[in-house]
Amino acid sequence: MKTDSPHVLVVDDDAGLRSLLQRYLGENGFEVRCAADAVEMDRLLVGTQPDLIVLDLMLPGEDGLSIARRLRGATDIPIIMLSARGEEVDRIVGLEVGADDYLPKPFNPRELLARIRAVLRRHGPAGESAETPRSDGIRFGEFRFDPASQQLTRAQERIPLTSGELGLLDAFVHHPNRVLTRDMLVDLIKGFDRSPFDRSIDVRVTRLRRKLERDPANPVFIRTVWGKGYMFTPQGEPLSR
Repeated sequence: MKTDSPHVLVVDDDAGLRSLLQRYLGENGFEVRCAADAVEMDRLLVGTQPDLIVLDLMLPGEDGLSIARRLRGATDIPIIMLSARGEEVDRIVGLEVGADDYLPKPFNPRELLARIRAVLRRHGPAGESAETPRSDGIRFGEFRFDPASQQLTRAQERIPLTSGELGLLDAFVHHPNRVLTRDMLVDLIKGFDRSPFDRSIDVRVTRLRRKLERDPANPVFIRTVWGKGYMFTPQGEPLSR
């Protein structure tokens, strides 16, 4: 049975790290379960959906990227990826397959706690029901976005978005027809963290376009303004030249 505490599932083959995170996150108000690999994770997911998954990239058997890709095809549970390598390419690939955030090892548990709280804030209150949005929301094209419930719908059907995609869409709909640089978007997305030369914003824009645009290669809602950034055009019309 689900408790009022947010439920975090930690998937990592390091027994010491699993024990540390279970104790530390538990002391900070989270219900924590742990798995050493994909097989154990799948067993724990039967009948129970966590509020967030902390997923190691390097796992025995099925690796973290494959797991994230599989999970994202079936659910919008937020995912924070961990990697001992900490290479920028790992972070980009992780975000491309649907992870919400990425943290290189070794890390301070306090930083992971902050990242978890930030992702959960962007994703909405733990356990919030995915019912019809509570207000008329913001309409563009065939879509309706409700900032209060953080839900995007098309023809009454909810479109699942990761917390990163939700944060980006929220920033866009509240600043329509205005060029937003990558730095401005970072500032607008609460809890977002990036390192120098990070392509995270571009990756998230690409993923969001796949869900909004009929032809992501020729977008009508999220436009690229070359040399400057991006512009959200809710009317779905070409930019004037």
